[in-house]
Amino acid sequence: MASVSFAAPGVLTEVRQPVPTALHQQRAGHLQVSDRGWQSTGARHDRDIWAPLVTGCLVGARVAQRRRSQKPPGAGAATVSESVNPEDQWIVDLDLQGFGREMAELGHRLRAEQGQADLDHLQRVVFWSDVCAFVGLATMWLSPNLLTVMALGLWTHSRWTMVAHHSIHGGYNRLSRKGHDRYSSRKFGVGSLTRRVGDWFDWMLPEAWSVYHNQGHHYRVNESADPDFFEKYTRTWVLNKDFMTVLSMLFFKWAFAAPNTYKAMKLQELKKAGKQLPEGFDPQMTMTIFQVFRMERLGQGIFSVWEFFVRVIGPYFLIHFFLRPLPLMLINPAFYWNGVANLFLGELVANIHGFIVTTFNHTGDDVYCFQRGCRPNSPTFYLRAVIGSANCCTGGELNDFMHGYLNYQIEHHLWPDLSMLAYRRGQPQAKAICEKYGVPYVQDNVFARLGKVLGIFTGRAQMRQFPDHLEREADMMDWKDGKESFNAQRQRARPSSSTEQGSRLVTS
Repeated sequence: MASVSFAAPGVLTEVRQPVPTALHQQRAGHLQVSDRGWQSTGARHDRDIWAPLVTGCLVGARVAQRRRSQKPPGAGAATVSESVNPEDQWIVDLDLQGFGREMAELGHRLRAEQGQADLDHLQRVVFWSDVCAFVGLATMWLSPNLLTVMALGLWTHSRWTMVAHHSIHGGYNRLSRKGHDRYSSRKFGVGSLTRRVGDWFDWMLPEAWSVYHNQGHHYRVNESADPDFFEKYTRTWVLNKDFMTVLSMLFFKWAFAAPNTYKAMKLQELKKAGKQLPEGFDPQMTMTIFQVFRMERLGQGIFSVWEFFVRVIGPYFLIHFFLRPLPLMLINPAFYWNGVANLFLGELVANIHGFIVTTFNHTGDDVYCFQRGCRPNSPTFYLRAVIGSANCCTGGELNDFMHGYLNYQIEHHLWPDLSMLAYRRGQPQAKAICEKYGVPYVQDNVFARLGKVLGIFTGRAQMRQFPDHLEREADMMDWKDGKESFNAQRQRARPSSSTEQGSRLVTS
């Protein structure tokens, strides 16, 4: 259908076909009217017939234009509200550019406010972690007991979730100075086995974690290429999902995180070297320990089982569990084996603890997932950091320590390169901005979030799908993975409904 051209202020300049509907006028963006008056090349009686109709449309269009100009900046999408599910209605009225601008400005202020207090806070966290290590190692010669096991578990947990996590993100780079840059992302845990053992000794290789988490996860949150998008992962389970969930809780660090992070690093190395992937290898495949053996058997692996053991999990397995308690053997072999048992039990505790405080970060039926990629630091990026994440209860030294400061997950995804203390300062302000713009800010206690996680892992619930036709097209980005997204597949597999058939819209 042809459009009608106006140029305000004025009257209709040309009509060649019937006036478009209000929806077509909305998509045209604005109306243009000229000062020459309405003209017609048709016969006089045609003008007599069409003049009242066109005049009425003109008046209606001008009134609608005036009403639109009085709406808030993000209300331009209101005409498609009937094609949006009720829980997604907030998106239609969102001033996305304003929201993104305020979040970016808050991030700049928080970076500028960082100083000695942030370093002191980090040292306090490190001290608490060291106390846990001292208690656990000093008592591991005893028969397995709750104090020793919990202390060893908290030591492992705190070195990963707080010290390593935020250091590798560069949260303390701006605060480091020459000779005092142990917690700089450029040095922390990398360069030698000695640095790995002294800074962060775990199943995962620190440099592999950086590629997987910092570069992969943070810029692709809850997309199909997000390595931490657990709904995609659990869909591949063949065995009973409840059973697999329990196994994941007990062993996910060495069976899932270690091979998956190493895969991410190897993919980056192959890409930089310009090498082709083995035929049949899917770069978006979740690389579990089972897949490491399977890919080698099929001749499709990008690293061997031996390489994975020697470079990644082998040092931790041998040094942490068997060499670390070895001095006890000189005193009493029973003390040595008590130490081995306590270290293994402490590892189980650390895995369970880590599962609880990491999986809720982006999982639940009230957390959004997305079909396409978006540009870093765009308004959509800031929006996804909020609605694709969830917080737990925040505040208090002990509470934050037990959560590994992952209870500030929304703030962490808004500004990944800040210190732990900066997240605590910024959390109330970020929440206030969300309330101002009507953006959902998910925050529960850890047990409520765990219930949400178990619903997704066991297949009893689904993540919330962001309506793709409401994405801001200016922010969309093709990461060139060459694969149809998991979310797009899931969306396509769903039965069509009136709420999912709205036309594509660019929100402000």
